[in-house]
Amino acid sequence: MKMKIFYIFFFVLLFFIGVIGGYVYWIFSDLPDVKALEGYRPFEASVVYSSDGQVLTEFFYERRKFVPHYEIPEIIKKAFVAAEDIRFYKHPGVDVIGILRALYRDIKAGGIVEGGSTITQQLAKMLFLKPEKSITRKIKEAILSIQIERKYTKDEILGLYLNQAYFGNRAYGIAAASEAYFGKSFKELTHAQIALLASLPKAPSAYNPFKKPDIAIKRRNIVLQKMLEEGFITREQYNEALKEALPEHPYWRKFEAPYFVETLRQELESKYGERLYKDGLKIYSTIDYNLQKKAEEAVKNGLIEIHKRVKPQVQASLIAIDLKTGYVKALVGGNDFWETQYNRVFSLRQPGSAFKPFVYAVALMDGWSPDDTILDSPVSFPGSVQGKSWSPKNYNNEYHGEVPLRKAIALSLNAATVRLASQVGIKNVVEFAEQCGLTTKIHPYLSTALGASDVKPIELTAAYSVFATGKKIKPVFYEKITDHNGITIEENKPEIQQILPEEIVEQMRELLQEVVLSGTAQKAKELGREVYGKTGTTNDFSDAWFVGFDDNLLVGVWVGRDNHKPIGAKEAGARAALPIWIDFMKQTGPMLK
Repeated sequence: MKMKIFYIFFFVLLFFIGVIGGYVYWIFSDLPDVKALEGYRPFEASVVYSSDGQVLTEFFYERRKFVPHYEIPEIIKKAFVAAEDIRFYKHPGVDVIGILRALYRDIKAGGIVEGGSTITQQLAKMLFLKPEKSITRKIKEAILSIQIERKYTKDEILGLYLNQAYFGNRAYGIAAASEAYFGKSFKELTHAQIALLASLPKAPSAYNPFKKPDIAIKRRNIVLQKMLEEGFITREQYNEALKEALPEHPYWRKFEAPYFVETLRQELESKYGERLYKDGLKIYSTIDYNLQKKAEEAVKNGLIEIHKRVKPQVQASLIAIDLKTGYVKALVGGNDFWETQYNRVFSLRQPGSAFKPFVYAVALMDGWSPDDTILDSPVSFPGSVQGKSWSPKNYNNEYHGEVPLRKAIALSLNAATVRLASQVGIKNVVEFAEQCGLTTKIHPYLSTALGASDVKPIELTAAYSVFATGKKIKPVFYEKITDHNGITIEENKPEIQQILPEEIVEQMRELLQEVVLSGTAQKAKELGREVYGKTGTTNDFSDAWFVGFDDNLLVGVWVGRDNHKPIGAKEAGARAALPIWIDFMKQTGPMLK
């Protein structure tokens, strides 16, 4: 009988040993390899810079800036040790004494008031394990922690933790948390601010200083008390820190040049996908920060003046492009990005008379000269409906008879321009406009000579580079992109194509300068330097334009309403768009030379 009981006990023991052994084997076989930490790189925000070094924005899934452990001040490390794991530098990854102490306090309090997880265990959980609550996960966490401690130094582990931890308010890592809560670098934090950040990873929502300030300040002061007890700060520093108020609001970065930044984001997302939001790319944009501010100011001031004359809700766009490279130096897509993200630089609008230079350029290529004459008198052409005619009319129904081309374009004479288009061939005009970079549908009808076909402001503006230099340029939004190590992964070279010969360019510049000297844009003479361009107005005053350039910069301004209703009576290009253009160009002269 005793022998039988012995055998039963023996086989039961073997069974349990087998089960436990299998369980342990399963845990170890399913463990992640801590060697993966050697290539550890958390999701990191990509940063966009202006051409003059200003940070415009960040693109991220998790707002984070990676900081090497050796750059983190010792007082920050000590604060987190005090708050999370006071025996951090003494235990091997799992703190048995800490677990027993936490268990005692939990039993004494009749509930869970303190956890026993070390900083290393928290790191293991964040990097390798799912956030489930189970004994198996805790065992894996402990094993991983011991393995991590054997392979990495305490400072390396603490650095990884401080880069990975979530602090609430969409901030991951100590660098992003410092900016999100205090609007400053982690190297500039006070003791009170450090203590507040050290109190957050335990429960970011529970200790949120913006929503639960009373709880947050108590938790912060507990951390300060622990720092004092451990000798990390002096009594004087402790007393001073207690007096410091909590932050009142998070520091969300309202990114600069918003219409430009959103355009850039869309372009880069189509090319880089998720990398844009997690790989810490450095994007060097073409935007000149100072010019961008001047552009935004010019649009704002211009619309204020317009709204003194007409009902509100008029919008405007401005794009400035470097003539030599195609680099976009300033871009404003509307009155207020934070109110509407619709970017009018890419909207479809009728260009009105701003399209006329394409007609005159074709005439010059066909052998005409600026001093050749064209008849400006009432004229009719067959309309789109059989039996009906189309009669383009001049502004105020004034006609001038035989006029040289320079006068016809300067005064923006419709009848003369349509006659010219009919003689050189509207199909030739359409083909030339497409050669210059217009990609929208340009209809081969004579009304197109007066701007009846929709164009995008960015394309119409860029196309004027052909009149300025003879070369077609493609608008470029960024110069280069580097990875987080500073290695260049892409350079965005200018795309330039010769379209017009030099002699035709000189004649086109003559014609477009005449618009300023004696035509519809005479107000631009106040700039006191040579500038060139063309006004544009649609028949019902729903679109107002001025596109022009100097020797460095090409700038297009459009004004109108999103619903295509008229801006207001007599709100032509010279009155609505040109003042914005002039205001901006006053700021640009020496900046690009």
